[in-house]
Amino acid sequence: MAGHISGLRFQKRTAERVNVYLDDQYAFAVPAVTAARLHIGQFLTDAEIAELRGEDAISKAYERAIRLLSFRPRSTTEVRRYLIEAEVDEEAVEATLTRLTEQGYLNDDEFARFWVENRQRFRPKGEQALRQELRRAGVDKETIDESLAGLDSSAAAYAAGKPRAERLSLLAASDQTAFRRKLSDFLLRRGFGYDVVQETVRRLLQEISEQ
Repeated sequence: MAGHISGLRFQKRTAERVNVYLDDQYAFAVPAVTAARLHIGQFLTDAEIAELRGEDAISKAYERAIRLLSFRPRSTTEVRRYLIEAEVDEEAVEATLTRLTEQGYLNDDEFARFWVENRQRFRPKGEQALRQELRRAGVDKETIDESLAGLDSSAAAYAAGKPRAERLSLLAASDQTAFRRKLSDFLLRRGFGYDVVQETVRRLLQEISEQ
């Protein structure tokens, strides 16, 4: 594969990438920033070509990861899984994760805090459920413990249960036992502990009865 660079041409569809031609034959493509180091007539050894391809693999992996992170924060394990599933080689995966971590795009402490806060704001869940979700995301136990340290399970259970209790208000008026069962099952599925569920159901039933 070694040879002299005979052409450096920007790709038509991707202006940030440059096709490299060796001895008038297409050889490989590199990011434009990498191509800036090359010039027509330059001789590339097999080792240099391998290095350039390695840089390109890392660049592609980095771009994939950035697109993934643009939707929402991710844990390090989630990004690693994504890149592996995209068949990115191990060296490029680890280099990409290191770069993202150094740049602050990957931080499992911040991810865990984001996850808990987001859940409590839009879809409140109990500590057990949150622990399971964070474990599935590959977050370690110490980080999970820290992210859940300030969790108010009673407030979260109330926030999660109130809309459901309002939808069951007619049932509460006719069959309080059925109301308690349905609302308790709902909160238990959300990962709240038994004691918290019982107190929340009692509180919501009382509020509905007073209304």
